[in-house]
Amino acid sequence: MSAPSAPQLPATVRMFVQRLSSTPRGARLARRLAVGQLHAWGIPYGSDVSEAVELIVAELAANAVTHGRVPGRDFELWLGLVTGSVRIEVADSRSGPRPPGPSDVRAPSPLAESGRGLVVVDAVADRWEVLDRESPGKTVRAEVDVPGWWSLVRRQRGGGSVDA
Repeated sequence: MSAPSAPQLPATVRMFVQRLSSTPRGARLARRLAVGQLHAWGIPYGSDVSEAVELIVAELAANAVTHGRVPGRDFELWLGLVTGSVRIEVADSRSGPRPPGPSDVRAPSPLAESGRGLVVVDAVADRWEVLDRESPGKTVRAEVDVPGWWSLVRRQRGGGSVDA
């Protein structure tokens, strides 16, 4: 006789995708759309998760606009509320030099005017990675864990708030 198994949690609860212009305005809009979408999913403005996601989106979108811009091409923001976390993906069209991955990020010198974006992502995200895209370009994916995730899912489905 086997032991009872834990309830199976859905793999993806919510998803949001938006293409944005590769401009500073597009990067600002990505950040605003991300926190608005989290709020719609029940993760309130100003919460630790919302602020972490906002910071990560701001850095990744700024990098996509600054380092990944290809004239005439947009960048893409993808958010997903997946089992236990918020997943953020920012994809651009430049295949050029790939940014360093989590194990290769180094802090810039104290007087450097740039180079802190991925250091911030590394400090705030629970996990992140750099992926090649099938079409030209790359995607940076990061995840922020959501404490009490199962309670959030139950509230969204109208089942009350019971911690798992």
